[in-house]
Amino acid sequence: MNKEKLLLWTLAAVNFTHIVDFMILMPLGPQLMRIFSISPQEFGLLVSSYTFSAGVSSFVGAFILDKYDRRTILMWVFLGFLLGTIACALSPNYAFLLTARILSGLFGGLTSALIFAIVGDAIPDKRRGRAMGMVMAAFSVASVVGVPFGLYIASISNWHAPFLFLAILAVIILILIYKFVPSITSHLVTGRLKPSPLQVIRRVTGNANQMRAIGLTVMMMLGQFMIIPFLSPFMVSNVGFTELQLTFIYMAGGFFTVFTSPWVGRMTDKYGKIRVFTIFMSLNVIPIAIITHLGETPVYYALIVSTMFFVTSNGRMVPAAALITGTAKPENRGSFLSFNSAVQQLSAGLASFVGGMVLVEGADGKLYNFEMIGYAAIVLSLLCIPLIRRIRVVDTGAIVEDLEVPVPAE
Repeated sequence: MNKEKLLLWTLAAVNFTHIVDFMILMPLGPQLMRIFSISPQEFGLLVSSYTFSAGVSSFVGAFILDKYDRRTILMWVFLGFLLGTIACALSPNYAFLLTARILSGLFGGLTSALIFAIVGDAIPDKRRGRAMGMVMAAFSVASVVGVPFGLYIASISNWHAPFLFLAILAVIILILIYKFVPSITSHLVTGRLKPSPLQVIRRVTGNANQMRAIGLTVMMMLGQFMIIPFLSPFMVSNVGFTELQLTFIYMAGGFFTVFTSPWVGRMTDKYGKIRVFTIFMSLNVIPIAIITHLGETPVYYALIVSTMFFVTSNGRMVPAAALITGTAKPENRGSFLSFNSAVQQLSAGLASFVGGMVLVEGADGKLYNFEMIGYAAIVLSLLCIPLIRRIRVVDTGAIVEDLEVPVPAE
């Protein structure tokens, strides 16, 4: 296995752990709401606390990520994430868990920016679609393996068990980072003064192309995260799923996206980022419209709709991530992607919080107003299509020369 593949597999493993840590809380929602006697609004706060803190740390990270070796800072950030996950595993009550989620988010938020920055530094634009498809397939594996396994050990033990499992896994991945992520310092410009925080902000906000990329991130996150955190509680209270059957949603969605994510990456490199994004974003509004209007429904039908939702949602993210990564030059890629990650996390947190405020739990235990969230998500999603057409790639090379391999003829 060549160096590039080892690097991408390691980054995918980092992404897997980060995603499972974030996702596992959502299907645990019904259980946590019952154990801690909390409302949908309090659960929404539990979800959004992670994303809000991740957004804050990503904003701060914009001032430091381009000043250090990518490998060194990734190891420190992942170590902090490991400590936050251990804190989640040991949480005795709602308040402690909320604090632990904030700690996990502070470090977890930085991992996304670092992963994309390393891919941008190591992989040329002509192969970034495939690289992003491989790294983002971690979402699929997290859905089909990580989340169901976490729910299973939670069902035979308690809700603390999935976080303990993740902590053990994170220790192994920390070793992989040390072994397979190369030192990346080519983005460091010697003999020149480092930009001040104000200069970093001006460099990003003064670039219209990068601001359009950030705007795209905001629209996508608002369109998705008003729905995703409440999908599991809605399926239990309104559609008729049992807590055990929730694993089928993530297993089915994850199983298909394991195959579709790399395929979408190849299609992105072959047919273009904007064209592939437009197709999948247009398809994504169909399951959004259906899933937010479901009542008591046979499990197989609900699974078809939820699987289509995950596949199309993942399909739009691969070309979007490849395009956004290429809107910054190597010397300020970390800063820009950290800004973008901050906006992404804060937007997801805001969407979760707003979704929790809109949803109302009735006396019959059902959740109401989910269809209103669906309408808003559709509008926001469709507005992304004209926006992405105005974003341009400005960096097409790679600065880690020894990782490059010949590109096979199409």
